[in-house]
Amino acid sequence: AGIGKCVALDLARRNARTILACRSWERGQVAVEEIRAATGNPAVLLRLLDTSSLASVRAFAQAVLREEKRLDVLVNNAGLTGLPFAITPEGLERTFATNYLGPFLLTNLLLG
Repeated sequence: AGIGKCVALDLARRNARTILACRSWERGQVAVEEIRAATGNPAVLLRLLDTSSLASVRAFAQAVLREEKRLDVLVNNAGLTGLPFAITPEGLERTFATNYLGPFLLTNLLLG
């Protein structure tokens, strides 16, 4: 939803192979179908990613590196605000992990 969906829509309109990295399979699949219908681009894909989980970030990065020939653009758009204080299973504060640590790790893992 929001900025991420708009960016994905614009990339798909430019005929780019576009991977939506979403926490929710259901919501992500709805977005993929809407973007495919709006652009006619069948190369819009959904992959699960929760940037608050470093294990999820590592699994996502490994899959991208294994499945994709190259990566030209990475848009780190995940973010949380206003949530009550929470600790992730890895012992990190959830907002900090989601907004900073996860995207930082993802970028570094994908740099090659």
